[in-house]
Amino acid sequence: MNAWKLMVFVLCLLPLGYLGLGIYEEDLGPNPVEYLTHETGIWALRLLLLTLAITPLRRFTGWRRPVMLRRMLGLFSFFYACLHLLIWLWLDRELIWSGMFDDVLKRPYITVGFIAFLILSALAATSNSFSMQRLGRRWKRLHRFAYAAAALGILHYLWLVKADLLHPMIYMVVFLLLMGLRLPGLPERKPMPFRRKVVS
Repeated sequence: MNAWKLMVFVLCLLPLGYLGLGIYEEDLGPNPVEYLTHETGIWALRLLLLTLAITPLRRFTGWRRPVMLRRMLGLFSFFYACLHLLIWLWLDRELIWSGMFDDVLKRPYITVGFIAFLILSALAATSNSFSMQRLGRRWKRLHRFAYAAAALGILHYLWLVKADLLHPMIYMVVFLLLMGLRLPGLPERKPMPFRRKVVS
């Protein structure tokens, strides 16, 4: 792992470290379970949107290096989504399976959130080189479902908060902007070549 990837890896772990510190110091507010559920879900969404921003960044700047980080960012998004689900299953629903299934079926915001998680699971499972070779052109079509996962994640957040819509609407605007930057016909900058270090 080069220094660039290591730095991003550490940055992606900082939210987890912050939450861990909050647990240790018992400083997660009046409802710790709700806070942990909210924060892990938000970071899953943030990292997913950051993953989707890689292609427009390369397209309009010609900067190719961030492309190497796309898989890592996507997997970290899935990691926080797993924590989000685990906290809900274990600490919120206390592993009462009948109640969990009822929630998934009867509460729309949980339904769309669970569908988004299933999509991310499929993308994470096929993010390796073996799957890319095995699926061929179908791999790219499959990983376009990341757009659907992001849209469902935002809808999950929007339906969850109900009244305070400012933050989910900000994420919605960012998502729509990222989708708009993918439209064909927009100007595109020629990719910059990687600079290789010269060893003397």
